[in-house]
Amino acid sequence: MSLMTQETTPLVLNVTRGEFELVCPAKDTPREQKLVSDIDDQDGLRFQMPAIMFYRADPSMQGKDPVKVVKDALAKALVFFYPYAGRIVEGPKRKLIVDCTGEGVPFIEAEADATLEDFGGEIHPPFPLEELLYEIPNTDAMVGTPLLIVQVTRLKCGGFIVALRCNHVISDGTGVMQIMNAVGEMGRGFVAPSILPVWDRERLLARDTPNVTFPHPEYDQHEEVDHHSNGEANLVQKSFLFGPTELAALRRHVPLHIKQFSTFDVLSASLWRCRTIALGLDPEQEIRLLFAVNARNKFNSPLEKGYYGNACAFPAVCAKAGDICKNGVGYILEKIRSVKNEVNEEYMRSIMDLMVTKDRPHFTVHQTYVVSDLRHLGFADVDFGWGKPVFGGPASNGSIPDASFFISFKNKKGETMVMVPVSLAPPKMDVFINELRGMLQAQL
Repeated sequence: MSLMTQETTPLVLNVTRGEFELVCPAKDTPREQKLVSDIDDQDGLRFQMPAIMFYRADPSMQGKDPVKVVKDALAKALVFFYPYAGRIVEGPKRKLIVDCTGEGVPFIEAEADATLEDFGGEIHPPFPLEELLYEIPNTDAMVGTPLLIVQVTRLKCGGFIVALRCNHVISDGTGVMQIMNAVGEMGRGFVAPSILPVWDRERLLARDTPNVTFPHPEYDQHEEVDHHSNGEANLVQKSFLFGPTELAALRRHVPLHIKQFSTFDVLSASLWRCRTIALGLDPEQEIRLLFAVNARNKFNSPLEKGYYGNACAFPAVCAKAGDICKNGVGYILEKIRSVKNEVNEEYMRSIMDLMVTKDRPHFTVHQTYVVSDLRHLGFADVDFGWGKPVFGGPASNGSIPDASFFISFKNKKGETMVMVPVSLAPPKMDVFINELRGMLQAQL
C-alpha cells in the first residue's frame, strides 16, 4: 500500500475584484451590546477563521447571478444573526462584547479567468486564498473590525466560489456553518432559517465565586515558548491522504478489547505516535495531545440547537515521550478515551472559572500537538440554490508547526478521503513518513 501525500502548491489564479461593500441586515435590528461567553473570548480563540465552498453551474439556475443571490440572502440572514453585523469592543478585564451597530458585513464581488476543472479532478486545500478572499487592510484585530467577510467569485464555466472569514470569538465552526446554512436557505426562498439562532451566552459565563475544579493542563503556561519545531525555520509541509484502505490498515493496530473508538481517535493516536518518534525527544520529556470536544450536549440541559457560540473544550492527553514511542496505538486510544470522558458540564464551568481568574490564557504550546476534526462541520451542505458544493470546508489546510486539521474531500473514484497536513523539519519528516508507512504496511 502506498502512502499518498499531496504537494501543496495552489493554482495560480487571475481574479478581478470590485471594491468591497457593506451588507447590512435587510430590516432594522436591535441596537444593543451583548457579552460573549467566557469560553468565546479566551486567548486561544482570538483569531480569524477562513472557509470556502465551490459550486458547479446548474442549468436550472440559468440567468440567476450567484453574486446577487448570496448578497441578498446574506442581508436577509443578518436580520436573524444581527450580532454578525456589529463590531467587538473590549470591556474591563479583557472581556469582549459585541456592539450590535448593524454597520454590516463586507462583501466582495469577483470574477476569475478559470473554470472549476482548472482546480483539478479533486478539489481540496491549499487554495489561492489571497485571490479568493480579499484581505481588507487593518481587519485582523479582534476589536472594531468586521466579524464576517464574504467574497463570491464567478467562474467562466458558470460555477462560483464562496469564501468567507469569521472571527472565532463569535462562533466556532458549527456556529459559522449555521449562519451560512441560513444564508443558503434565504437564497432558496425561505422566510426564516430552519434553525433559529440562539445567543444565550449568559449560560457560559464564570460562576460568581469562581472555582477551578479540574487541572486543565491544556492551559499550562510555561516560561519559555518551546515549539516542537525547536526554532527550525525550514519546515516542510506535506498533506497525507487516508482513504478506506489506509484507515482499515490503521484500525488493525487497535487491540480487540478496545471497542469504542472513532476514525478521528485512531488517526490522531497513529499520527501523534509517528510524530513523537520522528521528533526524537528525551524519553522523560512530557508531551501533550490537544483535541477539540464539542460540549453542546454535555450540559444539563444541553445547549439549544441554534446556539452558535463556541462550545468546545480542548482537553489534553499528557504522557512521557518514551511511553508514546514504545507503546502501541491501543495505549494512546485508552488515554484519549479517558480524557474525552472527563468533559462534562462541570469541566466546562471549570474552564470558564479558569478564564476569569487567570486572565483568559492561551492554550499551552510546550511540546504540544493539536489535532482538530473539521470533517463534519456542515460546510459541504450549504446550498444557495445550485445544490451542495463540490468542496466545502476550511480554506487553508491549517498547517501550523504544531497542529493538524482533518479535512474531508472526495477523490476521483468518489471515495471519501481524509486529508491531514503535517509540518516538520526535513529529516524528521523522513522519519515520520517511514514510521507511518510501517504502520500502514504492517502484517498484523
